[in-house]
Amino acid sequence: MQFLHPDLDAYAERHTAPEPDHLRLLAEETRRSIDMPQMLSGHVQGRLLSLLSTLLRPKLILDIGTFTGYSALCLSEGLAEDGMLHTIDIKTPLANMVDRYVRMAGMHARIHQHLAPAIEVIPRIPGTFDLVFIDADKQNYVHYFDLVIHRVRPGGLIIADNVLWSGKVLAPVAEQDGETRGLTRYAEHVRADQRVENLLLPVRDGLLVSRVR
Repeated sequence: MQFLHPDLDAYAERHTAPEPDHLRLLAEETRRSIDMPQMLSGHVQGRLLSLLSTLLRPKLILDIGTFTGYSALCLSEGLAEDGMLHTIDIKTPLANMVDRYVRMAGMHARIHQHLAPAIEVIPRIPGTFDLVFIDADKQNYVHYFDLVIHRVRPGGLIIADNVLWSGKVLAPVAEQDGETRGLTRYAEHVRADQRVENLLLPVRDGLLVSRVR
């Protein structure tokens, strides 16, 4: 997942707004004590998510794939005054950790954590989404997009993470594993969908930003 030279990564971080203290602590604990800490959005990507959310001022955010809550907390920074973020994951052992940092950030009344499969939860969340972030099981990215596209307002964003997948998306289809095929299928799926305009940002492991027309 290291696309830039480490010195360029460090330069980018130095010239990016710092993480709030609760996110710095969350990142440190994740790297210290959680399996696969590279799943964390991290400093630069997190500030980008915060910036996009702040520009959009969403009233309803859907975060598919909580992990330790870093991306949810970044996205929540842009919420409108009466806004709500719903985050979904099935990793029950991490729920208490997520709740602890949500409370530390003072967002416990505005972030709702769901612990169940996303395909079951999404239809139960009422309202129109302003911003959707997809960072869960890669084989289901297309399914998640199809579940939400008709519920995102015009001008709203659907952002998918890991779409470069450490470069594995460039392998011939016959050599791709299931996760990689899920990501290449997603990229082609949204490219062919006339309801959205897309921008693939080579930030960290790749963010595919789709704006609903």
